[in-house]
Amino acid sequence: MSKADIAVVGLAVMGQNLILNMNDHGFKVVAYNRTTSKVDDFLQGGAKDTNIVGAYSVEEMVSKLSKPRKVMLMVKAGEVVDHFIAQIVPHLEQGDIIIDGGNSNFPDTQRRVDALNKQGILYIGTGVSGGEEGARFGPSIMPGGMPEAWQYVKPIFQAISAKTPLGEPCCEWVGDGGAGHFVKMVHNGIEYGDMQLICEAYQMMSDLLGMDNQAQADIFNAWNKTELESYLIEITANILGFKDEEGFVVDRILDTAGQKGTGKWTGITALDLGIPLTLIAESVFARCLSARKDERVKAAELYGIQNQNQNQNPNPNPKGLDKTALLSDIQQALLFAKVISYAQGYMLMQEAAKEYSWTLNYGDIALMWREGCIIRSVFLDDIKKAYENNPNLENLIFDPFFKDILTKALPSVRRVMATAVSAGVPVPALSSALAFFDGMLTARLPANLLQAQRDYFGAHTYERLDKSRGQFFHTDWIGSNSGVSSSTYDA
Repeated sequence: MSKADIAVVGLAVMGQNLILNMNDHGFKVVAYNRTTSKVDDFLQGGAKDTNIVGAYSVEEMVSKLSKPRKVMLMVKAGEVVDHFIAQIVPHLEQGDIIIDGGNSNFPDTQRRVDALNKQGILYIGTGVSGGEEGARFGPSIMPGGMPEAWQYVKPIFQAISAKTPLGEPCCEWVGDGGAGHFVKMVHNGIEYGDMQLICEAYQMMSDLLGMDNQAQADIFNAWNKTELESYLIEITANILGFKDEEGFVVDRILDTAGQKGTGKWTGITALDLGIPLTLIAESVFARCLSARKDERVKAAELYGIQNQNQNQNPNPNPKGLDKTALLSDIQQALLFAKVISYAQGYMLMQEAAKEYSWTLNYGDIALMWREGCIIRSVFLDDIKKAYENNPNLENLIFDPFFKDILTKALPSVRRVMATAVSAGVPVPALSSALAFFDGMLTARLPANLLQAQRDYFGAHTYERLDKSRGQFFHTDWIGSNSGVSSSTYDA
């Protein structure tokens, strides 16, 4: 029997679909799961009549692989990954490859790269995005780790990945160490932002205009034929229009959102690196607020707020607003905030590249996100062009194409914000996008007063407009005559 090209550990939906995808592209795959009955179920189910082979122990799995052996883990992030690595390594030889395809936190990936490098084992931490459908028919794949391993997995990964309309694979080497999982983390953070912005548009349509689900589905379908065309806009239209025997399904779903941690990691990393990732952070906090359902219901009752949900208030256009004008403004506001979200995400990647000595190709990253992944959209073609035109682009908002979008959409954003705030409709992600943009366009912020306050109560010192950067000064605000100041540091 010929040896297999790769093994996949973990037969949940993502693992099974990746295996079937690899099989479709002519690669022989070994399927293994810690609960070995799942191997039989898979071989007798989805993998029946294919070239996929099963294994019932780590040793058997490794024995069925051609060299250099390639083992891909599709298991829960965290301790489970370390557990399988510890089990697999004793059966490998120098030059063999372990791939983590889960949503691992990038510092964990960096740690594993360093540890396995000492043992001569090559390690790749790769983001895989696209959900069940993407895994089966073409995901976005973001590999990083030890570059020596890339040549061995490249044929497999690029074959099974999604393809752009021009046929380019949505998979390219990202960088050393934890770079692949870092880029996947930023992808997920942007995903949080896109989803929250869409939800805010949904709530404004419901609460301000009294639009029913089908009317909203029609609007999202129309928007999906514009510059907002994207997977998330497409599925939002499908969700809003979906009915079963009891009616619209979305209306019966409890309004408390879950999360798996990648959005939180993105926010924490942004704080560590001093990047104002405000929109994504607000999107994470919006999920946290949604989880406090009982408190929100109690607060609404306490303050006498009437629920404007379309099921309880079927009055069309309860606020008497110009529907056509407001919908046009919401569309532009979504586009504006989407640009800001990506700009912040790219700011974070650029700072991380400096911090961790990564060489990231920002155009290639946009290409990897163009198809297959959750945030895929036509919008990403324009980001790729921006970085092709200027590989040293400091900020996405400086690109002429995006400057034009932001400038034209800004009046709409301000009108939407004024309307939502006046009506008491929460728009945390949208408002954070506008606040960030206004802050970026303010050449002199009030941080001079903030620095004076810090120096007053803590002698933290400050820099001066009339002196070169890097010189720090302290004022004796209270007449202590101590002349002693605190040490300086940058946030």
